[in-house]
Amino acid sequence: MKVILNKCYGGFGIKESVEKELGLKPFSDDSRYNKTLISMIEAGIDCNNEYSDLKVVEIPDNITDMEFVEEDDGWEEIIYVLDGKIHHV
Repeated sequence: MKVILNKCYGGFGIKESVEKELGLKPFSDDSRYNKTLISMIEAGIDCNNEYSDLKVVEIPDNITDMEFVEEDDGWEEIIYVLDGKIHHV
């Protein structure tokens, strides 16, 4: 499964024009899984707002638990459980 994280200080945010183009709601966690947005980011299209650096990460589909963690002023990571072991992305 692919998911979008913010990898800089500032916080998760999508350029307003991209939100409108894709019909996304501002600050919606559903945006993190939007396949079109994921494809755009992977293609190198700038979808970041002025405070974000969005990156696509891939995690296994068969995880048993997942948590988004805002590490430091908007810098994010995912912690998930797979086969009884904790993993960080």
